[in-house]
Amino acid sequence: MHTEVSPIVAVDEELRSRLLACWTDVSNAGGAVGFVPPVTTADLAPHLDAVVERVHRGRELIALLRVDGAVAGFAVLSLPMSPLRTHWATVLRVQVHPDRQGQGLGRVLMTGVHDIARERGLEFLHLTVRGGTGIEAFYEGLGYREFGRMPGAIRVAPGDDREEIHLTCRL
Repeated sequence: MHTEVSPIVAVDEELRSRLLACWTDVSNAGGAVGFVPPVTTADLAPHLDAVVERVHRGRELIALLRVDGAVAGFAVLSLPMSPLRTHWATVLRVQVHPDRQGQGLGRVLMTGVHDIARERGLEFLHLTVRGGTGIEAFYEGLGYREFGRMPGAIRVAPGDDREEIHLTCRL
């Protein structure tokens, strides 16, 4: 199995379609990537298009995970806009396609995100996770440390509010 993570700064229609399918499948499998199942590609398309627009404007980039040449997942790196924050960025929407989960590819993707960030001169990264999933343990294994929680910040359903857990990692 050949894996690679590469920075994407331009998204064509074919890649957009693959990213949209991945995000939809991950969301419908219960992945905490901004939505609660069930979702359709039509539900997610405006959100992906906003990411693509920011990518094309240079405000974000996509860290694309490929396995044997096929799209297997991605993460979004939201780049600093403030001159006071040029040394760090935020990682968003980290996801590996459900068909590829359990193969260590989340670690491969995040290692690639870290490499891309270092190549861009970044010193640390920030990300948030949805409370109640236990995913913070995965990120702690990659060197992330919790620095705060916002109780009730994420509403996954009426009466089901979750914490948003903030993590950071020095590169």
